[in-house]
Amino acid sequence: MAGLNHALISVSDKTGVLEMARGLAGLGATILSTGGTAKALREAGLTVTDVSSYTGAPEILDGRVKTLHPKIHGGLLGRRQLESHVNQMKEQGIEPIDVVIVNLYPFESTISNPDCSFEDAIENIDIGGPSMLRSAAKNHQDVLVVVDPQDYSRVLEALQGGEVPLTLRLELARKVFQHTSQYDGLIASYLAHQDGEDGKAKFPAHLMLHYERVELLRYGENPHQEGAFYRERGSTEPSISHARQLHGKAMSYNNYLDANAALELVKEFEETTVVIVKHSNPCGVAVGATPVEAYVRARETDSVSAFGGVIACNHPVDLVMAKEVTSTFVEVLVAPEFSEDALAELKRKKDLRLLAVGSLDHKHREGYDLKRLVGGLILQDRDLGTLADIKALKVPTQRGPDDAEYEACAFAWKVCKHVKSNAIVFAKVGQIVGIGAGQMSRVDSVKLAEMKANLPIQGCVMASDAFFPFRDGIDVAAKAGVTAVVQPGGSIRDEEVIKAADEHNMAMIFTGIRHFRH
Repeated sequence: MAGLNHALISVSDKTGVLEMARGLAGLGATILSTGGTAKALREAGLTVTDVSSYTGAPEILDGRVKTLHPKIHGGLLGRRQLESHVNQMKEQGIEPIDVVIVNLYPFESTISNPDCSFEDAIENIDIGGPSMLRSAAKNHQDVLVVVDPQDYSRVLEALQGGEVPLTLRLELARKVFQHTSQYDGLIASYLAHQDGEDGKAKFPAHLMLHYERVELLRYGENPHQEGAFYRERGSTEPSISHARQLHGKAMSYNNYLDANAALELVKEFEETTVVIVKHSNPCGVAVGATPVEAYVRARETDSVSAFGGVIACNHPVDLVMAKEVTSTFVEVLVAPEFSEDALAELKRKKDLRLLAVGSLDHKHREGYDLKRLVGGLILQDRDLGTLADIKALKVPTQRGPDDAEYEACAFAWKVCKHVKSNAIVFAKVGQIVGIGAGQMSRVDSVKLAEMKANLPIQGCVMASDAFFPFRDGIDVAAKAGVTAVVQPGGSIRDEEVIKAADEHNMAMIFTGIRHFRH
């Protein structure tokens, strides 16, 4: 493309910038630049004009003011088709700037460093960069603005072809405003979290969410709904959102939900554990000496529901487990990693989605749990509550749990936390026996757990996500063969519930923690 005037280049991320600058210079553009970018371009053999030389104004205030000058912003904002603009630019000695390539100070990576000080964060707030980007994007019909290095090649190709279509110019301008909006949102969120007043730092007056679209989905929860998957920026915790898909069909909306539910539950365990999920509820959970043992035991919980389910394992998947998985129909298998021979075996199932999430040793877990309302949303901490020592908890019954009951209760409690309320879990040591999920009354959840149990209930324990409002749930469980109960306690009828447990010679543990999940 002939007739390029000036191209202004100032980037923190220098990926691909040398090739782009060479291409622009080859089209006749005078390269304007600053600081480290100018140095890198010169060292690569390019002729560069410093912005300070071009404007006649030196950088001041330790580099805080470099590009905030009428010769820069006039060259960006001046409309080439307006005679009044053209005349004013000539009067002021302002030349057009046709291309702007800018990306911003690395604010996000700076604040992601746990050692980042408040002063470091403030100094990494870019002022001149967003100003140039916004000016160029506003005048996108005359100025080509590039904020993403991934766009360099196609922009250069369009320039070399002789014409940049308005559709591309508009797309690049839109990306600029999305980028600067997100950048400002990160700064606003960071500053909001510096407020030491209770509640305000965690729940600021204006909530800024930072997500980027990863893919459009075939449809949403149902075929008549459209859907898309977005990933949260800055998140480092092992998750479905950052998993690598190694094989299989594209993930669906419901696949994402179920895989997330399975992974978050399996994270609760340090022992080799497998979780099977159907419709966001676990239908099988078990511990094993090996992944395949854990999987087989988990599947035994409810083999009918496990068909077509989503599996998560907190241990690398080996060939033995892979062969067991391929013996039936599975939608998704999630694991830290897969051995090569396991992958070869699993890939025989062409539609089976395989997700590798990396090591689950990551201990830092935080973030929000958001639920959308029509016209708003509600926000809370993630439910990361755990029991440090179950044997230190209150036992209100005449009989205390034995060691096996304590161990089974600790296991069942972890699972119950991930079951939709009202939630009831029957378990023995290291294996779920029956699950009652999502019923409107707690006693019905107990009855459902009994009905769903494929393994013997006699001698099992029962976990409940919230207190028992009446003794009926205890009576049903005792009749089914349950010998111990772990529950939050706190009902006005606790004495009635404890009395029922004593009548059935059941042990009971009060956790003092509720795990509602709606």
